[in-house]
Amino acid sequence: MQSRKLKVKSKKQGVACMMFGICCVLSIYAKGQTDTLKYPDEKHFKNMRQLTWGGDNAEAYFGFDNEHITFQRRNPKEGINCDQIFYGSIPKGEKKFTYKLVSTGKGRTTCAYLMPDHKHFLYASTHATADTCPPEPDRKVIKKYVWPVYSSYDIYVADFNGKIVKQLTNTAGYDAEATISPKGDKIVFTSMRNGDIDIYTMNIDGSHVKQITNTLGYDGGACFSPDGKKIIWRASRPQTEEEVKEYKDLLAQGLVMPTHMELFIANADGTDAHQITHLGKANWAPAFTPDGKKIVFASDYEYERGFPFNLYLINLDGTGLERISHDGSFDAFPMFSPDGKKFIFSSNRHNGGGHDTNVFICDWVE
Repeated sequence: MQSRKLKVKSKKQGVACMMFGICCVLSIYAKGQTDTLKYPDEKHFKNMRQLTWGGDNAEAYFGFDNEHITFQRRNPKEGINCDQIFYGSIPKGEKKFTYKLVSTGKGRTTCAYLMPDHKHFLYASTHATADTCPPEPDRKVIKKYVWPVYSSYDIYVADFNGKIVKQLTNTAGYDAEATISPKGDKIVFTSMRNGDIDIYTMNIDGSHVKQITNTLGYDGGACFSPDGKKIIWRASRPQTEEEVKEYKDLLAQGLVMPTHMELFIANADGTDAHQITHLGKANWAPAFTPDGKKIVFASDYEYERGFPFNLYLINLDGTGLERISHDGSFDAFPMFSPDGKKFIFSSNRHNGGGHDTNVFICDWVE
């Protein structure tokens, strides 16, 4: 998954969150309750708990055992100047969430996913090109909100001591955004090896690479359905001559503009691909519900200025849209535990009106 969130651009956005955050802190200390972290309309969330504190924490994903997660973390105050991958066990009871660095600590990383053997994980990293963080795009010069798609990203398998045991991709151009089929046999990922940004599949060992999208535009952030038979992903589809030129010009600079994306669904081999949202704005970070009947995703479609971002559910045919989160700033990167009991996401809530993004977990209520 493309690692950087679509950041809220207005300094005024934190006022309501600050007020809410202060109330939350007071209430938690007074009552010892966790559900003060959620809003009254968030009926699907129960027993919410904040797992991380400070910095930028995103893309937290469950392992096959429902008990462990990987996530990426950036916090310059701790010397983590660009995203690195961390691993931890979901705490039980009142135990504190503890985690450890499992990437190399070099370069920039993204999109970690736990392997079915419970001993390894895969992730994308730029460390083979340089130990330092790759340069961020200067948005003041570009004058657009853009994501970098670093050509130095490749996909690796590592153990939980940080040792890389295998490199799965080694092609010119961006290779990242990998997730694993619940069957444990296939990986779906995003690559620029053909000159455009498309989705590919490969076997769990990196063999038999197959391109499954071929329409001009950014295709990424794909994941499998619980039975492994379908995939869902986000995509931009430039249509006009001006849109196509802008897309190609940015791509030549290793950049994409993620402000207009819709969700697409297909069979796992890429057949029967079709669009399921027509909301406008940025619709992204999709994942299937555990029963495979709905999609959860993040969107800013309700807001003219491109924020806040909230979480939504939608049926596979594009009907039944339901908003499930209500923060006034940023809720994204949703995922269910494989057994359907837990729900995890990243949010700006409860941060005192600042810009920290933290990982939250809760029980899922139908």
